[in-house]
Amino acid sequence: MARFIVAPQWQGSSSSRAMQLIDGAEAIAGDLPRASTTVLDPVPEAGDAQGTGVHRLSALMRMRERIEDAVGTGREPAIVIGGDCGVALGAVSAVAGDDLAVVWIDAHADLNTPASSPSGAFHGMVLRAIAGDGDDLHRLEPGIAPARIVLAGTRSLDAEEQRFIEQHAVRVIAPADLADPDALAEAVVATGASRVYVHVDLDVLDPAEMTGVALPEPFGARTADVVASLRRLRERLPLAGATLTEFSPSTPAAAVDDLGTILRLIGALA
Repeated sequence: MARFIVAPQWQGSSSSRAMQLIDGAEAIAGDLPRASTTVLDPVPEAGDAQGTGVHRLSALMRMRERIEDAVGTGREPAIVIGGDCGVALGAVSAVAGDDLAVVWIDAHADLNTPASSPSGAFHGMVLRAIAGDGDDLHRLEPGIAPARIVLAGTRSLDAEEQRFIEQHAVRVIAPADLADPDALAEAVVATGASRVYVHVDLDVLDPAEMTGVALPEPFGARTADVVASLRRLRERLPLAGATLTEFSPSTPAAAVDDLGTILRLIGALA
C-alpha cells in the first residue's frame, strides 16, 4: 500500500501563481486517505540564493531534508504530492541507487543548470540535479545516470536541455506515442533498471484536460494514455516512489474541476 507525503513547496517555481501551489497541494490532500498521508509544513520564508544561481535555495534545501526524512521512514513506496517539481529531488535521493530508473512525465525536461536557466527557478533544473549536475549544495550525489532517465510527454525544450538529451541519448517519448501503453514500459525496461521512480508534472496533460497549471503547453498527452502507460509500467517493474506536482488552481472551484483527473493519475501510481 502506498504512502502519501504532501510537500507544499512553492519556492522552486518561476510562476506568478507560485503561492497557489500550496492551495493545490492542500486540495489534493483533502482527497487522500488520512491514515496513510503525511502533510509537511511549508517552509515559511521565501529563502535566498546562498550565493548561487538557484533562487530561494535555502528554503528548497530545508524542504528537501523534510521530504528525505519522511520518505525514508517507511517501507512502502511514497507518493510525494507537490508543490513544484523541485520536491522530486528529496524524494528520489531517499530511494536512489544504481538499479533505479527515473521516468520524467512532464511537458518540460527540467534539465537546465543554474548557468543555463532563463529564470533561476529550481523547478526547471531538478532533473539535471537528479542526474548529478548543477549546484553543489542541491543535487544528487552520485546522480542517476542519463541512460537510466526516460522523458515522456516532453515537448518544450531549452537549448541546453536539447544539448544534454542529444549528448547522452536520453530516451524521449512524445505525447502521441503514449497512446501505446507499451511504449513507456519498454523504454524503461530497456534501461536495465530493476526499480522505477515516476515523476508526473500535471502540465504533461493537454490544456483541454488540465486547467490548473501555471505553465501549460499545447499538444499534450491524454489523461487516459498516461494512466494506461503508468499501469503497464507498474506491471513490468516495481515502483520505488513517485511524485505528482505543479497543481496551482486559480480558485477552489477550479480545483474541484481538475481533482477527478488528478485522482485517476494517483490511482495509477498507487
